[in-house]
Amino acid sequence: MILVSYVLSGLVTGAIFAIMGSGLTLSYAATGVFNFAHGALGFLSALLFYELTTAAGWPAWAAALVSVVLFAPALGYVLHKAMFRGLAQAGETAQIVATIGLTIALPALGLLVVDLAGLPAADATSLPRGVGPHPALSFDVLGVHLDTDQLITFAVSAVAAAGLWAFMRHTPYGLRMRASVDRRRLATLRGIDADATSALAWMLSSCLAGLAGVLAVSVLGLDATAYTVLLFASATAAVFGRLRSIPWTFAAGLALGVVQNLVAGYTDFLEEVTGLRTAVPVILLFAGLVLLNRSRERVAGSAAEDTPPPDHLAGLPPWRRRLPWAVGVVLLVGFTFLAPAYYVGIAAQGLVLALIFCSFVVVTGIGGMVNLAQAAFASMAALTCGWAFSSGLPFFAAILLGVLAAAAVGMLVALPALRLGGRVLTLATLALALLADQVLFQVDAFSNGTIGWSLPALGFGFADTSDPRVLVVVLLVLIGLVAWLVRNLERSASGRAILAVRSAPAAATTSGLSAPRTKIMLFVLASAIAGLGGVLFAVAKGSITATDLPAFAGFVWLAVVVLQGVRRIGGAVLGGLIAVVMPELLSTWNLSAHVGAILFGLGGMILAKHPDGVLTQMAELRHRRRTKAAAARPRTEAVVPAAGDGAGSVPVAGGGVRPLLVLDGVVAGYQDCTVLRGVDLAIHPGEVVALLGANGAGKSTTCAAVAGDLPIAAGGVLLDGEDVTAWPAHRRARAGILLAPEGRGVFPGLTVEENLRTWLPDPEPVYDRLPQLAERRGVLAGALSGGEQQLLTLAPALVRPPRVLIADEPSLGLAPLVVRQVFEVFGELRERGVALLLVEEKATEALAIADRVAFMQLGRVTWTGPRSEVDSERLAAAYLGIGTVR
Repeated sequence: MILVSYVLSGLVTGAIFAIMGSGLTLSYAATGVFNFAHGALGFLSALLFYELTTAAGWPAWAAALVSVVLFAPALGYVLHKAMFRGLAQAGETAQIVATIGLTIALPALGLLVVDLAGLPAADATSLPRGVGPHPALSFDVLGVHLDTDQLITFAVSAVAAAGLWAFMRHTPYGLRMRASVDRRRLATLRGIDADATSALAWMLSSCLAGLAGVLAVSVLGLDATAYTVLLFASATAAVFGRLRSIPWTFAAGLALGVVQNLVAGYTDFLEEVTGLRTAVPVILLFAGLVLLNRSRERVAGSAAEDTPPPDHLAGLPPWRRRLPWAVGVVLLVGFTFLAPAYYVGIAAQGLVLALIFCSFVVVTGIGGMVNLAQAAFASMAALTCGWAFSSGLPFFAAILLGVLAAAAVGMLVALPALRLGGRVLTLATLALALLADQVLFQVDAFSNGTIGWSLPALGFGFADTSDPRVLVVVLLVLIGLVAWLVRNLERSASGRAILAVRSAPAAATTSGLSAPRTKIMLFVLASAIAGLGGVLFAVAKGSITATDLPAFAGFVWLAVVVLQGVRRIGGAVLGGLIAVVMPELLSTWNLSAHVGAILFGLGGMILAKHPDGVLTQMAELRHRRRTKAAAARPRTEAVVPAAGDGAGSVPVAGGGVRPLLVLDGVVAGYQDCTVLRGVDLAIHPGEVVALLGANGAGKSTTCAAVAGDLPIAAGGVLLDGEDVTAWPAHRRARAGILLAPEGRGVFPGLTVEENLRTWLPDPEPVYDRLPQLAERRGVLAGALSGGEQQLLTLAPALVRPPRVLIADEPSLGLAPLVVRQVFEVFGELRERGVALLLVEEKATEALAIADRVAFMQLGRVTWTGPRSEVDSERLAAAYLGIGTVR
């Protein structure tokens, strides 16, 4: 019976984990952004529920409905528009830091509103009421004592799980969401508004966070930190669901609650190890990350998405680049010797943090790996130094031992980094930091309990660091040495190896570079720097305890550095000073401390538009001012006219009919690389135009530009006389422009029938036309053969013909029999009046069906004409680059 009691009560706790974990999984799977602020959303909903029931006197059920069904989704939508939409296109570091900023800002905003409105604050000595009757009614279930709040929590979680599953599996909205998750780009080409789908995902995710927050309020109270801890317990469930499967996440959440209860109830022998029993979710989180989430898409630990920003100062002489920092150092030194000791002490505190922050420049700025264990490294070094000094070691030897201990722990943390990458690595390092906080640093022999260790000032014979001016000078020297080390590392062979491993891991490995050795070196160096900063933190404070540098401090530290610019030592220095000066200014101006946290969250929103930080943004603005005159000058580019009329002046069947699709001087490319240099082309209804040319001529880019998958820099695209140049891809698809992209245009994670339903309301006519697909309707599209996938790509067009079909390399990798079937489909569509633009490497198949041929060379259409005028000489010129096709 005791076992049943543990299981049932654990299921109630697990239900909250499951709801919050399901929301995390939903938002991550639909948008690619792991929301570290998910717990903060739950806290705001719980806060609103508390104020409505306490201050306004609302019934609990009404307050819960408003908080969960109205407020939480509205908050999710606002955050999507203001922040999450931009973050989806940013790198991993910016995504992580921006949501961490929200973790701090949102609770502060809620508490500030409560203060300004004069509403009652939560009583810290008692827990708020729950959703059920107050006081809660008690029941005996299978001999186990449960109350109404617990029963409601479990019942509501079960209904929410079933409803979410039904929504995702059996509604058009759920299908669009899953399609966007599977292949976002293809979803837009199928007419799905990925932005609206993401907004819906954030609203549902926020609703689940709000539901978990309201259900947990009677257990957690209104402590924002408790909701952040709840987030990481729920992240464990999401990890076991591989951040993709909501049913598995929900089941894992329930299991986690049960396991936590069983461990607490049956492991009395673990009481000797302080904190080990409460660290069960953290241990499971780390185990799940290592065992289940090996990076498959790219080499672990790399961050190819976080490509280095352009160096806007590259054209300046070295002295001009260094001048602002030299002036800053001179001003800081002058301030040190002229300002009162109190303010110099504040500057010293900022520089201590700046030294720790330099470790982020190494591991994140250079290595591209987001490590949230830096606070644990700093604490490890400081506690080791204090323990060694109290044991009789000379002070400088104790400092060296502390730094070496931090470096050793950094090497241990680096081991999982060899197989993890991106957000998974971030969660793993945070799990290790929390484990150190809850277990290692709680060992009295190591941390000396709540008393901690006392440390003396650093002495140099003529002065010591008890004088804040001396401490500032010492810190400036150390930061200068770290900057010199980082600069030389970037310029060395090791630095080039790091950049190679980060940006192209597979190529780096084949070139003989060791990715594991590179990552271990970065982790060890970064942890040693953080350890040195931690020791100086303790020296400046005069003592160190296990709670002085908590793991969650690493949250704020990383965010502060990234906001300023994590790729530069200057960003670390500026971040350290701001982190200390801002609270002092708020206190001086008699402003609430919540204001600083809110401003910090606004900084996270800035990252959605400027992911490389404030310093890079300032450099970019200066660069724009310097080049404004040059950019204002009009650029003229000679355009080689096509020998044939790209607008279709060559006689075709139905000669006087207006072209259905027209490309008028289209210029497009990728970032700074222009690929299309004035493309002119026209296609009539019921006409097949074969676009031929050598690899790199711009054929696929033309397809993408027509479909709206690539922005057009100049020129225009007209559909039946209407300018659709500014239309997004999904709107063009709905208007009748359908792209069958190179490769296979299917959603591999959806079944055959679900693939068809993304374009068709009823897929049955497809099965009548292509019975081989009917036999496979319940099979995942990714499990089909290449020919079946290509037929599935084109099948919806047979039932709901588009106005324009763009086929990019439709026969690529297909057997001859399947190729014949595909081109039979094209012939049928032509007879039904569809305009076809066909890009095909196999000229024989393309010419067999084409009415007209257009040759591309170097991003231009150099000749168009009827198929009958295409001879071997023109084909050779087009495919071999021999002269210009005319």
